[in-house]
Amino acid sequence: MGDTDWAGWQQSWDRQQEWYMPDREERFRVMLDMVEALVGPEPRVLDLACGTGSITDRLLRRFPDAVSTGVDLDPALLAIARGTFEGDGRVAFVTADLKDPEWTKALPYDTYDAVLTATALHWLHSEPLTALYGQVAGLVRDGGVFMNADHMIDTATPRINAAERARRHARMDEEKAAGVLDWAEWWALAAKDPLLAEPTARRFEIYGEHADGDMPSAGWHADTLRAAGFGEARPVWCSPSDTLLLAVK
Repeated sequence: MGDTDWAGWQQSWDRQQEWYMPDREERFRVMLDMVEALVGPEPRVLDLACGTGSITDRLLRRFPDAVSTGVDLDPALLAIARGTFEGDGRVAFVTADLKDPEWTKALPYDTYDAVLTATALHWLHSEPLTALYGQVAGLVRDGGVFMNADHMIDTATPRINAAERARRHARMDEEKAAGVLDWAEWWALAAKDPLLAEPTARRFEIYGEHADGDMPSAGWHADTLRAAGFGEARPVWCSPSDTLLLAVK
């Protein structure tokens, strides 16, 4: 993978994401707490829309006997993930489009103990997300879990939403003035790296600029997952802006 500092890029991605979500590590901790509680310390995990492999990194540090399959379409973030975990037999990465009805055929396993995702599926609108949840239900074994930590907006609380957004952006402005990289600045740096320049260009050909989907409420996610075949679903953690939704097959 050349001389690129993959660990440095991984850390840089984490710092950039934490500007948007200062409680990011807390959601990962609770996610893995629930993995251990429901499927044990040696899970087979699908890291859905894995990006640089942030969940996989924390999974393997906490559970050394776990195995992980990361799936994503972003060539630049997958390059960082593959570089970071090169030579680790516990990890495999798959390039696939989650909107492709056939994407699950590219996976190395038919079923998983846990399917985990964070801050990734908000770019899907409700209809393709409903279809994806149906596919996820088919991948999770009986007794297994699915968890999604993401932006879930309750439109019934507009004053709370406005206050939360104003406070969050005030904090972000303060940190930005102190030199924190935002999304666009991070990608501008990636475009200058010799090994990331080409996959970064392809990434923007695939996705264009960052765009959000519907971002429905936690209640919508829980109802949709139950309709897809999960027996139970509810939030197990939340911040003022985000929710960790857990569903058990």
